Order: sequence, then C-alpha cells, then structure tokens
Amino acid sequence: MKLDTNKHSVFLLYYHLILVTKYRRDVIDERISRRLKEIFEYIQPNYNITLVEWNHDKDHVHVLFKATPTTSLSKFINAYKSASSRLIKKEFPEIRQKLWKEYFWSRSYCLLTSGGAPVEVIRKYIESQGEKRKC
Repeated sequence: MKLDTNKHSVFLLYYHLILVTKYRRDVIDERISRRLKEIFEYIQPNYNITLVEWNHDKDHVHVLFKATPTTSLSKFINAYKSASSRLIKKEFPEIRQKLWKEYFWSRSYCLLTSGGAPVEVIRKYIESQGEKRKC
C-alpha cells in the first residue's frame, strides 16, 4: 500500500461521491458523463484531489477520488456541482426538456470514506491497545 505524504503528515484518504440529478431525471448518457468527468478533472487540482474511478447511470454518477487532509471537501463538491451544472446545461441544451430550471444536480450528495480496513477491524485494534500479547 502506497501512502500519500505532505510536509507534516502521511495519509491515504479515499472518498466515494455519489451525485444525483435534480428530480432523478434520466439525462446522463456517455457524452454527458464524459464531459462531467472532464470538468471534474479540470477542477480537481485546485483542491488537491485525484480522480481514481468514474462511472455513471442515467440519473447519477459515482466518483472514487483521493484527497489530502487539508482538502475542503464541501467547497470542492459545491464548486464542482456549480461549474458542471452551468456548463452542461449550456453545452447540451437538449437537457432543458427534462430539467427546465437552472439546476442540474440535486442539492444533496452522498460522500463516503472508502478504503483501508473495515471499521470493526480498526475498533478491535484500538480496543486491544495496551493489552499484553499472548505468546
């Protein structure tokens, strides 16, 4: 396992982001997904984020990415949602047939930490600290 580093820390922070279209409208196809991914890749360096995996369904996208401990995730997600919404509706005017207002994304999102050991394994490891090991 390769860990990321900066001047003062060692870390490995993976996140699984799920973004849903407004009203769960079926508007994401291959072209739109490709463009949404390009926008993500354009914005990510400003927030010290690295895209790992991208996929979509008709009404949502799944994104696996890495970040640093200093990354402001909510600011990044809001910046991404704003920019991608504006650009997608401008570049793909046919979307307005299903999403007639200014929004492309739902206001909410799902962000999950990902990677590493399961929580239960970590919990047991922490609980066992300070105990003598049985030989």
